[in-house]
Amino acid sequence: MASEAQAEGTGLVFHPMDQFIVKPLFGDGPIHWYTPTNVTLWMFLAIVVITLTLVVGTRGRAVVPSRSQSVAELAYGFVYRMVEDVAGKDGLRYFPYIMTLFMFIVCSNFLGLLPMSFTTTSHIAVTGVMAAAVFLGVTVLGFALHGVSFLKLFWIGAAPLALRPVLAVIEIISYFVRPVSHSIRLAGNMMAGHAVIKVFATFAAVAVISPLSILAITAIYALETLVSFIQAYVFAILTCVYLRDALHPHH
Repeated sequence: MASEAQAEGTGLVFHPMDQFIVKPLFGDGPIHWYTPTNVTLWMFLAIVVITLTLVVGTRGRAVVPSRSQSVAELAYGFVYRMVEDVAGKDGLRYFPYIMTLFMFIVCSNFLGLLPMSFTTTSHIAVTGVMAAAVFLGVTVLGFALHGVSFLKLFWIGAAPLALRPVLAVIEIISYFVRPVSHSIRLAGNMMAGHAVIKVFATFAAVAVISPLSILAITAIYALETLVSFIQAYVFAILTCVYLRDALHPHH
């Protein structure tokens, strides 16, 4: 539900949540599962940016890298080290999946900072699907590798015996809450930041407070740029943590 505020005596009306409305690209009819929407468009653009950066930008494989190749190599090395440090050597076989997640999220976040763009990662439907895929993937992997022994993940052997059943219940609840927190954290942070920018951008039309509004927009925009990267990093590193639990449930 779009929120609405009206500044008294100025006729200023703004709807900071309207920027998150899903709209069809063609016409104004109802939206079906096959309808091309603004979400579809910006997800496709994120894929194009990833392809240009990681495939086209590195096709030369120059000894002295170009700018695009440098960006691709930095991203590759950053995610590779993160997977190796968190999930261990065994987790590197799943590096392509985590790299794909990280690049899609970070590109979607940065594209959402462009004027007149749409932030796809602000929708729980998008982040929820990614979080659910991670949750189901690591759960299936855990049982495939360890069988019933994977359930030892919930049994804290180092705790006193009397506390182990209680801790097991807590661990089970926290495990099934993972996809919820994993998805809401990303969507909530992206939505909140963009809504605040929209509010200050609207107040920039008021001459008296326009300079302050512009300063606030600049500061929040810089913060959102940082948050866009951090949220992609948090989503990826949590995926590595969950992967580590699936690979080494006894640790």
